This record gives sequence, C-alpha cells and structure tokens, in this order.
Amino acid sequence: MSFEKQVQSRDNQESQPRHVAIIMDGNGRWARNQGKRRISGHQAGIESVRRAVSFSVNHHLDALTLYAFSRENWNRPAQEVMALLELFILVIDSEINSLHKNNVRLKIIGDISRFSRRLQDSICRAEDKTKKNKGLRLNIAANYGGRWDIIHGVRKIAWQVKDGLLQPEQIEEETLGAHLCLHKIAPVDLVIRTGGEYRISNFLLWQIAYAEFWFTDTLWPDFDEYVFEGALNAFAQRERRFGGTSL
Repeated sequence: MSFEKQVQSRDNQESQPRHVAIIMDGNGRWARNQGKRRISGHQAGIESVRRAVSFSVNHHLDALTLYAFSRENWNRPAQEVMALLELFILVIDSEINSLHKNNVRLKIIGDISRFSRRLQDSICRAEDKTKKNKGLRLNIAANYGGRWDIIHGVRKIAWQVKDGLLQPEQIEEETLGAHLCLHKIAPVDLVIRTGGEYRISNFLLWQIAYAEFWFTDTLWPDFDEYVFEGALNAFAQRERRFGGTSL
C-alpha cells in the first residue's frame, strides 16, 4: 500500500494525532534570557521532555518523535557538543527505568556510529530493555537529518539492485519508505516547532509529507502540557484532505 493510500485509509475526521513530532528549539535563548550558560538551557529542556512524554502517554498517542541532535549540530562549539552528549548519556541512563515502567518503547533514530562507545552502549541497553513494550513509541532523533535518512535508504536499495534482488522498475514509494527511519509506525500527523522559528531544519523530510504544522513562540524549556494541549486543539480544528476535496 502506498504512503498516500495508507494515510487516506484513516478517518479524516480523527481529532487527535496518532504520531506527533517535535522540533525542540529555544534552549539557548532560554538560558540567555535567564543569564545562564547554554548548557543550563539544555538541562532545563530535559524537564520539558519528561512532560511531553508523560502527556503523550496520558493522551494515548501511538508515537512521539523528538528532534534532539541534528547532524548540523556538530558545527556548534566543541564544548557545547561534548556537554550535550554527556547530558544525553545521563538522561538515557536515569530515565530508562521510568520509561520501561510506563510501557514506553525507546528508539534512537539517526547515525549513532559517530557517538562515543559509552553513548552507543547506553543507547543499546535502553533500546533492548524497552523493545517489547507496547505503549508509546518514543523516538529520539540524534545525529539525524532528513536528507541523510533518504540517502541512507537509497543506498540500501542500490545495493539490492546491484545484487540483482530488485529491478529499477520495481522501485515504488513504499520501497523507499520501507528503508527509512520510522517506517514501521504510524505516519507523522502533527509537527510542532517551539522557539518562534518557521522552518523544518532537515527533520523527517519524507515522513512529514502529509503532516499538519503548528508553530509556537514558546521556548522549549517552557513547553508544558498546556502548550501541548493547545497544539492538539489546533490540530482538531484542521480539515485534512490529503489532496482531495471537502465533503
């Protein structure tokens, strides 16, 4: 089934998204407004992650995908990058038991090969511990980029063609989609970006083709259940036609 047909098969009047993706922006500006170092903003943002996960569990969302660290973020000052990655390890190790207790399945999407062995081990332990959970699918995009995701998928298909396992004329949308991140879960219905910016920043370029977008000036550390509820209320007012016409 094509991606479009998969989306169209859903009830267009569904008022709550199944899969929400969030671009968590504004940690640095929040810290500056507080007269603190940038890492303090990232630390404060962790509490917003906890609130967003709890909200998603309580509202029975199928999936929540959070953009934590893009491939472009390596261009930040080395000290900030190191602090971010250390914070990533700390959060994974400290939160995994709570996630597991709440039946959350954790998946890190992106190229983790550039991370330290210590961070890779933490990721593998967390994913393995929660892999059988049936509740919220929590996806953390780390060293992720939408263009990388597509190129990575194309390379897999190219190898299949090279090995004679697939003919070029057999390649359809679902062929590529099956080789991208998040292909086994519900399509993204709603993309939220905090921090007042109006761009996608190379996030889930393929997966958000039919998503609704909601932008807020709220900086990520100030993102709470009330702001999240506002995004869901706005989504409920949208008419999703997927290229069709109104009834």
